[in-house]
Amino acid sequence: MRRTPALGTVVSLFCLFLAAASAAFSATPAASARHSRGLSYYSADPTKGDLADYDDAVVRQIAVDALGHANGSVVAVDPATGRILTIVNQKMAFSAGFEPCSTIKPVIALAGLQEGAITHDTLLKVGRRRYMGLTEAMARSNNDYFEEVGRTLGFDTVLRYARLVGLGERAGLDIPEEKPGQLPAHPPIYGGVARMSSFGQGIRITPLQLASLVSMLANGGTQYFLQYPRSAEQRQNFAPRVRQQLDIAALLPDLQEGMLAAVLYGTARQSIDLLGEQALGKTGTCNDEGLGGRLGWFVSYADQVHPKIVLVVLLRGGSRIVSGPHAAEIAGRIYYGLHSHNYFADTNRGSASLAAAAGSSH
Repeated sequence: MRRTPALGTVVSLFCLFLAAASAAFSATPAASARHSRGLSYYSADPTKGDLADYDDAVVRQIAVDALGHANGSVVAVDPATGRILTIVNQKMAFSAGFEPCSTIKPVIALAGLQEGAITHDTLLKVGRRRYMGLTEAMARSNNDYFEEVGRTLGFDTVLRYARLVGLGERAGLDIPEEKPGQLPAHPPIYGGVARMSSFGQGIRITPLQLASLVSMLANGGTQYFLQYPRSAEQRQNFAPRVRQQLDIAALLPDLQEGMLAAVLYGTARQSIDLLGEQALGKTGTCNDEGLGGRLGWFVSYADQVHPKIVLVVLLRGGSRIVSGPHAAEIAGRIYYGLHSHNYFADTNRGSASLAAAAGSSH
């Protein structure tokens, strides 16, 4: 068929239209999400650049071994003092923060219990013919439950409790590398306060902030400033510093029951220590709306009666292996290693570690 000038013009315009449409599509969030899948879960050495001469040597080595070549970070804290025991992958831990995913849910539960929006026995509709209470919702990390609690509380109340537990502020004392994270000034455009209450959308949280929050839940309501003594003098003169004391002891059994259920049969069951050390924890899995890629969180503490350590495991990457359950599995390896080294049986370990570190200046 003979091509006329008019036909050639139409074809050219059609090609330009296709090119413009293709460029517009590539700029959509879906296309960006596909691009973020190229973010590797693996790291040649996640400890590269760490300055950890004064970390608890046993805790750090076990955490490094458990993390392996994953693109992630591990933070360990003593909940009875606020002392940071180790930070593996300090570059990630000291970053500007990440979406908390479902690790925001203990904050929403705390707010709901305190404000009377829920009780331990409150059943909320989470499906067409399905209702769920707090323990099951925490164990299964049910989004519908916490979205309903968030809607009942409202944005201002959720934001007030997020600030109350220290989000949006630095958790540490004299840790210059630490960033404060971020809290939103307005409800997220997509999903509003409901999405904020189930996935933490609009919030940026750091591993240190999460460790501080759960340390407070572990010890009964005392929030210590996190301290990371990195010299012989700081080790020698270390003393706990209280940031605030919250009157939440009466609410904690309900939260603890849900976090224990998460480990026993819920989303965190991969964290169970084969040697019998029982931890309480909360997983989180989501796509990071700000940075791209997937996030996998797990925050936990052990033991339940006399909490000795809080662990935060954060994973980042583009593959589906990046998840809260996988972060819980890594934490389980750490608990297994600690138990094998009699960490929980050694009641004097904290003082001995401080003394040993203070005497080994570099």
